[in-house]
Amino acid sequence: MTDYADTRARVEHYFDRTATRVWDRLTSDAPVSRIRQTVREGRDRMRAIMLGQLPQDLAGARVLDAGCGTGMMTAELAARGADVVAVDISPQLISIAQQRLDPRLSPKVSFRSGDMTDPALGAFDYVLAMDSLIYYRAGDIADILSRLGERTGDAVVFTVAPRTPFLMTFFTLGKAFPRSDRSPTMIPHAFAPLSRRIGPGLSRVERVSRGFYISECLEFRP
Repeated sequence: MTDYADTRARVEHYFDRTATRVWDRLTSDAPVSRIRQTVREGRDRMRAIMLGQLPQDLAGARVLDAGCGTGMMTAELAARGADVVAVDISPQLISIAQQRLDPRLSPKVSFRSGDMTDPALGAFDYVLAMDSLIYYRAGDIADILSRLGERTGDAVVFTVAPRTPFLMTFFTLGKAFPRSDRSPTMIPHAFAPLSRRIGPGLSRVERVSRGFYISECLEFRP
């Protein structure tokens, strides 16, 4: 997956060296701009939707939080009884997640820094990947889901950037900036061609559109 490796490197550089402070603030209770407030609210809604795809009681379940960021999803999974492996490409975000986690939940969580598809992470009942795949092309997403699906007993719940006029405009404008001056580019996807690429087992859950946050929750059952 050459494209995957290249994109992964750009995402790692962005989140671990450029955007750590932004994400630390965005995922806290600190005041933010109106634009970032819509992103915060959108992400809160999406996290609730994704968690709603899993049983309320997760005692005994092993769950991968793939791209855990500052650990908001991780904490909620652990509070519902899951044994959580929280992995992120950014060691700095992992450090923030560890510091924020309620010490009472620590025995339920194993934090890892690295590739969310690493087979060494083991097998899971569920995988949640919130906005972790939004920078990848359809072929890479299909490969990622295939690799995760081999080790997932129930479902992989994830998000993509939907192919809307608004996001396509941003995607096109983003190409005008030098790569060194911009964050990794979100790649919008329409459901039908993505479904053809991934194959059986993919279904829509719900789309969230809140200001500058637009994301669609999908579910893949291996």
